[in-house]
Amino acid sequence: IGNTVLHILVLQPNKTFACHMYSLILSYDRSKEGPGSLELIPNNEGLSPFKLAGVEGNTVMFQYLMQKRKQNLWSFGPLSTVLYDITEIDSWAEDQSFLELIVSTKKREARQILDLTPVKELVSLKWNMYGRPYFCFLALFYILYMVCFTMCCVYRPLKPRTGNRTSSRDNTIYVQKMLQESYVMYEDELRLVGELITVIGAVVILVLEIPDILRVGAAKYFGQTILGGPFHIIVITYACMILVTMVMRLTSTTGEVVPMSFALVLGWCNVMYFARGFQMLGPFTIMIQKMIFGDLMRFCWLMAVVILGFASAFYIVFQTENPENLGQFYNYPMSLFTTFELFLTIIDGPANYDVDLPFMYSVVYFAFAIIAALLMLNLLIAMMGDTHWRVAHEQDELWRAQVVATTVMLERKLPRCLWPRSGICGREFGLGDRWYLRIEDRVDPNKHKMMRYTEAFKAQDNYDKGSEKLENNGDPLFKKELSALSLSRNTSRTSSHRGWEILRRNT
Repeated sequence: IGNTVLHILVLQPNKTFACHMYSLILSYDRSKEGPGSLELIPNNEGLSPFKLAGVEGNTVMFQYLMQKRKQNLWSFGPLSTVLYDITEIDSWAEDQSFLELIVSTKKREARQILDLTPVKELVSLKWNMYGRPYFCFLALFYILYMVCFTMCCVYRPLKPRTGNRTSSRDNTIYVQKMLQESYVMYEDELRLVGELITVIGAVVILVLEIPDILRVGAAKYFGQTILGGPFHIIVITYACMILVTMVMRLTSTTGEVVPMSFALVLGWCNVMYFARGFQMLGPFTIMIQKMIFGDLMRFCWLMAVVILGFASAFYIVFQTENPENLGQFYNYPMSLFTTFELFLTIIDGPANYDVDLPFMYSVVYFAFAIIAALLMLNLLIAMMGDTHWRVAHEQDELWRAQVVATTVMLERKLPRCLWPRSGICGREFGLGDRWYLRIEDRVDPNKHKMMRYTEAFKAQDNYDKGSEKLENNGDPLFKKELSALSLSRNTSRTSSHRGWEILRRNT
């Protein structure tokens, strides 16, 4: 019952009352130093009161609990050293990491905890010592891997076509080689080495991604942009396309260009995932994800309706015309593709002025230009501009959240020998088996002096406002006090001016 009350207090809107009641309940917990402490009992979701405060974004309760857990090591004048308990915060030995819970929650207030002590110092230590070097090395390795795969695709086994053309529009001059013909020359053996590296890399990607999907869940793993959800979909699809291409090559099946081209596009697009390692580029990946899976997905439904309607109209208009004079609408699939290009203003309206064009073509194209180019494209630009404005105001929070998510990901995937545990074991200071982070703090005495000056001037301003209210009052009972108030106000303004001059020189 006591543990349930603690979890309820974490969710209370009155933070001060919740902190006092939390402390009162723990005062009756006789075994709070042992393993049966109320603070260590999780709820049905596996969250202790400390983790629940982080997930809910309750910064007041989080700071209160951290103050209860910290240990003052020593202090000398303005300098002091504090040991913060990071046992539940550090993701090194936690199945359900506190850092991972914060970046995966949908509440924006939870990301503010990443800027508080000791979470900020712990993330900075992990990222600067291990996260950034490993992430940069991983980015360089992935780019080299994609260059190897691209070269294998560019020099894939092809041979001249021997059959005759089936129609005048057939433009194919090379066809795919059979498996027995693909690995004969020395250049083919070099390509085989690159293809083996590509296939091994695809298998490694699937081996690393599938356990995380099973542990976190597909909806959460692919749906969180901070965790790189869309990029996980891209890299898994890329690996599957590589394996499909390998099967088609081994079975001598024609058409390997389809999965190969998809793999090239997805593989190189996944390079944008590594932009999160740089503060200048990290927030832009979030903008791209939100624009694609938010604005663009909604816009595509409207675009599909417009393209289907006008493509059908264009096909009907040119259905009776000779395709050799104007072949952009010679069949229905080509009409769809041409209308899509017209929608995005990639090409101008096709026309052949040597022949007579149908009258309805001009009418339909005029309506299409008004609706597509002027109305809908500007609508898309306005939607993306709004998304850019919203994300730009959160770019600092998003950058910190990306760093935390990347650090946790690398810490889980790398061997323990390459990523030692951060912090200091409590046994060195007689504090048990819990781990602590040592933080040196410097208290600036001028800061407190400035605060006292500010409070004094606030009180003086309130006094001046009260005097102005009395002046505006027309009651004759206050006439005698007005003269005294005006005299004191002039004196106070002089002393206030002198005080501000002193404060300005001190600053």
